Amino acid sequence: MQSYTIGQAARLLGVSPDTARRWADAGRVATHRDESGRRLIDGRALAAFSVEIAQSGTDEDASYTSARNAFPGIVTAVKLGDVAAQVEIQAGPHRLVSLLTREAVEELGLEVGMQATARVKSTSVHIDRT
Repeated sequence: MQSYTIGQAARLLGVSPDTARRWADAGRVATHRDESGRRLIDGRALAAFSVEIAQSGTDEDASYTSARNAFPGIVTAVKLGDVAAQVEIQAGPHRLVSLLTREAVEELGLEVGMQATARVKSTSVHIDRT
């Protein structure tokens, strides 16, 4: 079974290494040490913990949309055309690019530096093994 360092786990969970370390210190996710003394998290334990975190959101986080794949992040670029626009969001390690109308961007007031959530709904999802 693959194991992950605290830093790798943090990237996969979309949090800082300090947050992942605090969770491990508090016993929220079990760790073990490798031969060089690094703290590692078992892949199965990390997978279960990631599901636990996702399900522990508050009612304020409740989504009223059919698109369940939400990527909260920060707007890093807005390119406006005459009719269309391109918006880039950095959500943890994920860069998402959306093409939408200029009118939608203006109605939402999207600007670089503001928080936004990209929602993805697709009929086709591809998975690559790393």
